[in-house]
Amino acid sequence: MAAAPAAPVTPASESVSAPKQASRPAAKPRLKRSADAATGVRPKREPMSKVDTAWLRMERPTNPMMITGVLMFAEPLQLAQLKKIIQQRFLSYARFRQKPVENATGAQWVDDEHFDLDWHVRLSGLPGRPGKSSEKRALERFVSNLASSPLDPTKPLWQFHLVERYQGGSALVARIHHCYADGIALVQVLLSLTDTSREPKPSARLDKAWLKHEAAPVARRVGAMQRYMKLGGKALEQGMAMMQDPSLATLLAKEGGDIAKELVHALALPDDPPSMLRGKLGVSKRVAWAEPLDLEEVKAVGRACGSTVNDVLMAAAAGALRSYMLERGEPLDGMTLRATVPVNLRPLEHAKKLGNHFGLVFLELPVGEGNPIRRLQRVADCMNQLKNSRQAIVAFGLLAALGMAPHPVPELALEMFSRKASAVATNVPGPQQPLYMAGSELRDIMFWVPQTGSIGLGLSILSYRGQVHFGLIADARLIPDPDAVVRRFGEEFERLLYLTMMGSWELPLDADAAFALLQETAST
Repeated sequence: MAAAPAAPVTPASESVSAPKQASRPAAKPRLKRSADAATGVRPKREPMSKVDTAWLRMERPTNPMMITGVLMFAEPLQLAQLKKIIQQRFLSYARFRQKPVENATGAQWVDDEHFDLDWHVRLSGLPGRPGKSSEKRALERFVSNLASSPLDPTKPLWQFHLVERYQGGSALVARIHHCYADGIALVQVLLSLTDTSREPKPSARLDKAWLKHEAAPVARRVGAMQRYMKLGGKALEQGMAMMQDPSLATLLAKEGGDIAKELVHALALPDDPPSMLRGKLGVSKRVAWAEPLDLEEVKAVGRACGSTVNDVLMAAAAGALRSYMLERGEPLDGMTLRATVPVNLRPLEHAKKLGNHFGLVFLELPVGEGNPIRRLQRVADCMNQLKNSRQAIVAFGLLAALGMAPHPVPELALEMFSRKASAVATNVPGPQQPLYMAGSELRDIMFWVPQTGSIGLGLSILSYRGQVHFGLIADARLIPDPDAVVRRFGEEFERLLYLTMMGSWELPLDADAAFALLQETAST
């Protein structure tokens, strides 16, 4: 598959805006068959895993396969400081000095003999006048342009863009291709660039600090690791067996039982219903993020409603989409949309190994349900069913099979599965203590994973320092004003919080009574 075009090159010291969107894919580099003419030494290369190859092949001009993150600092961060951190910590992962090269038999990681740190770590500036709201809008536009611009396939597929002056501090935009690792792992890689104090001691164990108590919540929310640990690793072995066997018929005969049922179920899912969230995609992305929520308040709503934090947040996201779609005249009676949700299949302390180790499940978003409490109950019911399914391990095996299959099989399969959902949704728990980079306090953090195939909407949730951050990335043709969606996220949560506070703490919250109370309050 031809790779997407490279972003234009600008000097590292120049203050620039985001690169312009390229319009035509460039040819992918091919492996050299002979030794380098200057040194006589062939560059080091190693095979790429089949799952990582699948994500490399999913690259499209309409959906670049990048994970994009924004780190906002309370104090200014200098370019020289950032480069030093990238050199010492980010590049301690040897993989980030390598670029993926695809040929007829698969893909390989190849050392970049002309690696240039100045090209990968850039200084950028935002246009417009200073001011909290105007600077936020300018940064959102800047990130939108970067999220729309594919990385240069002739170099390692990652870049950092430092905005030195942002709301009294600085902002750092990171772009890393999905073939290097999944979103959960790459968030941990970004956090590994930080410290837990302004002046860390040389002996500080950073990994113990930012991974503490984090692996279990991820597993509980998506129903993966606890289940697979109880199975004694059997499920992961099944996934690896699927990776080795691209034949669907052999797979069904070999695995049978629950795995086969889950596969048949996934293939039999009907396409998501037509809506304004589906349509022909363009090459421009739009991103926005909301004001953070208090994590303790989210937990309180979850306890009152007998649901998890993840259930509450996804229900609020569904409510925000519902409100936005209704305002634009979309008929929603009884409509349910699906979102694909990544399921982590390894402990976070193994993130340093990089690679993609996750499956996918289909979460139902009941946008046609007007009752906020009933909407939450439906999301919780769906999530509970997913916890007892093997959808994630089936998806992991299918991704591996796609990485082995010849063209055009991956394209056809990707299109088929992407029609079954209207969004990608991720929820990653971050550290709850303050973090610092080169002495600058990390104030906020947000990230977005790429959308696949014909999906044009991504929902991202990340918790940090007792707050929950919600962000959205969308195809500009589908949602040109994502800020109109993200501001509704807080409003929908406030409705849930209000109903929780008004209900009885001794009895389960009655959805119909709560909704009647909400309507009565709104009419007065």
